[in-house]
Amino acid sequence: EVRILPSHVSLYQSSMAKFKRKATSSRRKCRKLHFTASSNDRRKLMSAPLSKDLRSKYNVRSLPVRKDDEVVVTRGHHKGSQPGKIIQVYRKKWVVHIERIQREKANGASVSIGIHPSKVELTKLKMTRDRKSILDRKNRLRQLEKGKGKHTEEEVAMET
Repeated sequence: EVRILPSHVSLYQSSMAKFKRKATSSRRKCRKLHFTASSNDRRKLMSAPLSKDLRSKYNVRSLPVRKDDEVVVTRGHHKGSQPGKIIQVYRKKWVVHIERIQREKANGASVSIGIHPSKVELTKLKMTRDRKSILDRKNRLRQLEKGKGKHTEEEVAMET
């Protein structure tokens, strides 16, 4: 099949199509969607990477954080401190509060410092039935067994 394209459309543009119609690359729209996201959308956006041993155990790269997970801070002023338990996931402010990561206010009261979940690494998961089903669903090896995932060079060569 030979297609004749208008002069202003390049071949590259015509062969590449968006997979998600609602997806956008506009900075303005992406920022608006991010900052006006609902709580259940924020849960997914507030995901943290798993540590190397958890990643190899579950074959999953990241998970949404939850209260009672153990994390290590990987970026910023509090980087490298011993693992701490998440005491609060503050979705409205896009932060998690971790035990023992606090500062003192002028009046002497201590307050937790908010840290974005992308700047921490999950070292121990609070396992629940829902969490287990999420890990099973996201397991990369099981998807490969089912034939999902990345295409191999042989498959692509056979199709063409």
